[in-house]
Amino acid sequence: QVQLVESGGGLVQAGGSLRLSCAASGNNLSIISMGWYRQAPGKQRELVAVISRGGIMNYADSVKGRFTISSDNAKNTVYLQMNSLKPEDTSVYFCNADVNSLTGRSNYWGQGTQVTVSS
Repeated sequence: QVQLVESGGGLVQAGGSLRLSCAASGNNLSIISMGWYRQAPGKQRELVAVISRGGIMNYADSVKGRFTISSDNAKNTVYLQMNSLKPEDTSVYFCNADVNSLTGRSNYWGQGTQVTVSS
C-alpha cells in the first residue's frame, strides 16, 4: 500500500506561480513513475506532467514551457513548479504514482489539491 500526500495548492493571480509537492510513503516502494493530473469541474481528468524514475519527463501541450516537473527519488517525492499560471489552469490537481511492489504493479492517487488562478 502506498499513500500520497500533496501540498502547495492555493489561490494565485494570473501570471503567478505555485509549487506543488507530493510525497509517497509506504514499505518496499519501487516507483516506476510519478505524475500530476488535473480535473476541472465538468471535465475529464487529464495528464499534466509525468516523470519516470530515470528522469524522463512528459508534459501536456497546454503546460509546456510553463510547468516543470521534478523529483527527489531518495524522498519518493515529486514536484510541480507552475509558472505563468492562467485561469484555465484552475483545477484540482492529483498526484499519481505507478508503483511496483511485492504484489505487482499498482497505481495510486493522492486526495487532490485545489489550484485556483484568478484573472
